[in-house]
Amino acid sequence: MERSDVPGLVAVVLVTLATLAIGTWGLRFSRTTSDFFVASRTVRPGLNASAIGGEYLSAASFLGIAGLLLVGGADMLWYPVGWTAGYLVLLVLVAAPLRRSGAYTLPDFAEARLGSRTVRAACSLLVVGIGWLYLIPQFEGAGITLRSAIGAPEWAGSLVVAAVVLANVTSGGMRSVTFVQAFQYWLKLTALLVPAAVLVAVWWGDGRPAGSVGGDGWSTPVAGDGGAGLYTTYSLIAALFLGTMGLPHVVVRFYTNPDGRAARRTTVVVLALLGLFYLWPPVYAALGRVYGEQLVAEGRSDVLVLELPRAMLDGVGGDLLTGLVTAGAFAAFLSTSSGLAIAVSGVITQDVVNRFVGEQRGVTAFRLAAMVAVVIPVVAALLVHDVGVAQSVGLAFAVAASTFCPLLVLGIWWRRLTDTGALAGLVAGGLGAGGAAIATLAGYSPGGWAGALLAQPAAWSVPVAGIVMVTVSLATAGREPAHARRFLVRLHTPESLGR
Repeated sequence: MERSDVPGLVAVVLVTLATLAIGTWGLRFSRTTSDFFVASRTVRPGLNASAIGGEYLSAASFLGIAGLLLVGGADMLWYPVGWTAGYLVLLVLVAAPLRRSGAYTLPDFAEARLGSRTVRAACSLLVVGIGWLYLIPQFEGAGITLRSAIGAPEWAGSLVVAAVVLANVTSGGMRSVTFVQAFQYWLKLTALLVPAAVLVAVWWGDGRPAGSVGGDGWSTPVAGDGGAGLYTTYSLIAALFLGTMGLPHVVVRFYTNPDGRAARRTTVVVLALLGLFYLWPPVYAALGRVYGEQLVAEGRSDVLVLELPRAMLDGVGGDLLTGLVTAGAFAAFLSTSSGLAIAVSGVITQDVVNRFVGEQRGVTAFRLAAMVAVVIPVVAALLVHDVGVAQSVGLAFAVAASTFCPLLVLGIWWRRLTDTGALAGLVAGGLGAGGAAIATLAGYSPGGWAGALLAQPAAWSVPVAGIVMVTVSLATAGREPAHARRFLVRLHTPESLGR
């Protein structure tokens, strides 16, 4: 092993050991099935917000944004803005009512609201699909990080993250993972902030040189030659603003709050934590325009955060900063993967294992489901190549925005939603955005408008899903659930008034 590989290896080992140690400590508090699914609904806003920040700030946030900004310029700032603003939409429309529903998962909410096992089954399939689509870039990013840090083959990073996630999730479930993710948020913030401050000081000492790497094309109607394009930009905004509320690992966190008021307070704190984190990737991108020309030329912009310290600093200083950012990147993969594994495992447990095995096996069923939830996307990550980390995550947001966003908004705010309308909208949005995501991941890129519509489907798939859901519900008004009015009153009544 070369000397330059040592900091990265030490960072990965330390983060892994810290993650396992905190998870083992949290195991002391995980005794019931409710602890595994929703931490018995006792997580307070401060801790929950840190945990949400930990799981939400994924490979795309830690590595992808800086690389996108380096290549695409300020156009790509819509990614961090959209990922943060999505919580504002969630705060206003969904957070408190969703917590008051009393559900454990999104399929639970759908069945309670619409009284349909068929809609529940459709939601279960979507949760698993979105979760796996989001897990693939986490494992892919882990492979990129280990290759950059210690020269390991890409498959090694995927397998290491999968093993650690399985160990944490199966040992303590949501209760244990909450403590791990809260720690990992602050680790990731430190791992970006401290090196950024040092590297800005180095740049200043170099005489503040200017760089020329980057693209433009903001006003072109279709993406091409590195430009974002107006359609692509608007579609990206729709996916990021509306997709957050449909991400299974995000939504399940709001079931862990004690009540609706705590859910709202959690969301406000999350907005502050995300805003603080997203100040720093643009700093790396700006410095990369000066010192990272080689990465752009080689098509390796995703590793900018990992390799910039050594590009700017020689010797021990560069090695230490590289170790710190490597630790942050690895924490990003572990925390997000853990949250997704929890969400997908919960759905598989309730809707597959318990139902078809015919036994209420509780924690054992959850652990079996966790194996399935992690192994399949790991295999997919090893087979899928050359798809950008941020792009993969953007596709997951588009599918979530096209399915669960209209279901949640209409289910919470519109009494006339029917099971047939909900199912039709889920199918329309799922097939539209999901088909586009599969085509993109498979490498199909026709160019022009067709390519733009496939690469960023939210601008058309979200309206289609919403229109279909409303139209079919109005056409099947006789299927409106008898308990709909009472259920909506429950969603919108503060707990203090119900006592």
